[in-house]
Amino acid sequence: MQITEVSAHYLRLPEVTERCDGTQDTCLIKIETDAGITGWGEVDSAPTVVKAVIEAPLSHQISNGLANALKGQDPLAIDVCMDRMMATANYYGRVGVGTHAMAGINLALWDIAGKARECPVYELLGGPYKTKFRAYCSILFGDTPKETGELARRFADKGFTAIKFGWGPMGQSEENDIALVREARKGAGPVIDILVDAGQVWDWKTGLKRAEQFSEQGIFWLEEPLHPEDIVGYAHLCESSPVPIATGEAESRYSDFEHLLVDGLIDWVQPDPGRCGISTMVEVGRLAHRLHRKVVNHSFKSGVTIAASLHGLAAVPHGDIFEFCMADSPLRHDLTHEKFEVVDGFVHVPSGPGLGVTINEEVVAKYLVA
Repeated sequence: MQITEVSAHYLRLPEVTERCDGTQDTCLIKIETDAGITGWGEVDSAPTVVKAVIEAPLSHQISNGLANALKGQDPLAIDVCMDRMMATANYYGRVGVGTHAMAGINLALWDIAGKARECPVYELLGGPYKTKFRAYCSILFGDTPKETGELARRFADKGFTAIKFGWGPMGQSEENDIALVREARKGAGPVIDILVDAGQVWDWKTGLKRAEQFSEQGIFWLEEPLHPEDIVGYAHLCESSPVPIATGEAESRYSDFEHLLVDGLIDWVQPDPGRCGISTMVEVGRLAHRLHRKVVNHSFKSGVTIAASLHGLAAVPHGDIFEFCMADSPLRHDLTHEKFEVVDGFVHVPSGPGLGVTINEEVVAKYLVA
């Protein structure tokens, strides 16, 4: 089997705002083969830049578009394909959007592999350790503490046993930060777990102070309080924080995850397959297991990334909870025919061939920009 075509498809809602919501647009990756098997992936990055990286013409030996690097290759030789892309994009793609584009391609390659062998991806990865995970509802903070409390009540009533609030007004002031978390707890009640995603807003000393303040509300973890490159700050914070610290969604290379775990001392690592690929996600999860740390997916995109995250998490020994994006967007809920449902607080891993999802071509056509 050979790859015949690699294409990137930029989808965008009619109105996009500055809020940190990755479901307002997306970039789908489609890989076609001479065997008639098609694989799909998704990238969580800057969609038009991803598309340019994939479709770029040849410049020279180590500066070439990813599609050129893959045409004619065997899609089942996933590691070979990944190495070939890294070599051909040596000048521009070793980190950042280049590796993000490779991550989306990695998803599509695994999708093809599962379809070719008529089995779910988690079987090819050595799983499953689990076939369902406790889902936490992942949403943005309301604009005010009051709105945040109302959101907490709304999603608690939907049966979630854990709710994460992120970004938005967090970091504007100490008083508002405390009020946001207090109202989230009040709205959710005393039993439901509350997770806080700060959105890279503090230095480590302020992060420690907030961790101490938020601990009074019994939060499950504090996520991304610092800039991703502040490894020393994370080490200081994690040594003293009364609540677990989670981060990692911004990384795409194994070595950077390793740096966070080994030197940053983080408690939870959060690989996003739409930025690092399924292959790296599983490697990072197994590293976390060896270091006695925990792993959880980061996913704030469509059903493609949700499916990829479920397969990746099913292939590590200690997967426990699952980020379940509840953003109100058709790109989140309608892009795949399969509708992921949370039943009794759990979401199930797809069992169909490949990633186990099929693309809704009508939705693609409706929101396709380029």
